Amino acid sequence: MSRRLQWEGRPDLPPKNPYRDTFAVYGVLALIVVVVAWLTGGSIGRAIVVAIFFYVVACAWTIYRMRARERKAAEAEQREGGS
Repeated sequence: MSRRLQWEGRPDLPPKNPYRDTFAVYGVLALIVVVVAWLTGGSIGRAIVVAIFFYVVACAWTIYRMRARERKAAEAEQREGGS
C-alpha cells in the first residue's frame, strides 16, 4: 500500500513581498542562463544579453499580471460591498 503526501492546502496569507520574491527567482534563472553558457563554452556576452532580456520581459509580465489580478480583486470587493 502506498501512502500519498497530503498537503494542508494553500496558506491564507499572501507572501509579504510577492514582487521581490518573484524578481529574485527570475534573477536566479537569468544567472543560470549565463552559467550554462559559460559551462558549455558559449558566448558569455550573448548569454548576458539574453539573460537581461529574459529578466526584463519576465518582470514586466509579472507586474502586469499581478496588477491585473489586484484590480480584478478590488472590483470584486467593490461589487460585494456596494450591493
